[in-house]
This record gives sequence, structure tokens and C-alpha cells, in this order.
Amino acid sequence: MKKKDVTFIIGLTIFMGVVWVIGELVMGLWVAVVPKTHIVWFAVILVITLGVSVWHSMIEDKSDLEDPKRAKYERKVNKRKKN
Repeated sequence: MKKKDVTFIIGLTIFMGVVWVIGELVMGLWVAVVPKTHIVWFAVILVITLGVSVWHSMIEDKSDLEDPKRAKYERKVNKRKKN
């Protein structure tokens, strides 16, 4: 797992946690709901978070497809052509 993947997952978790807390505050302070709604709200947030995380992990990163040695060679060749 790469650093940017870990950063994305941590950011997503924090963001969805904030969304969940805001939803709980709204349901607790302003909107009267049955107690089961809190469980459903938590389940919805959990499913969305897991779905986005899995979707993000399935996206292919183009930088992995490029060979680092080949890329270095290409940069050197292009640099020489410019001069």
C-alpha cells in the first residue's frame, strides 16, 4: 500500500466520521427520529465509506505501469535532445 492510499483512507475515514457526527447532532437536536434511525444512519455511513474505499483501491494508478528505469532513461534521452 502506498503513502497516498493510506492518506486517502485516513482522510476518508475522518471526513465520514465528521459527516456521521453532524448527522447524529441533527437527529438528536432538531429532528425527532425513532431510535432505529441512528443504527441505520451508522450503517449507511459505514457502507458508503467502505464502498468509496474499495472503489478507490480498484482504480489503476498509471504510475505503477511505468518502469522506473525506463522512465529515467527516457528523461535522460529527452534532456540530451533538448541540448
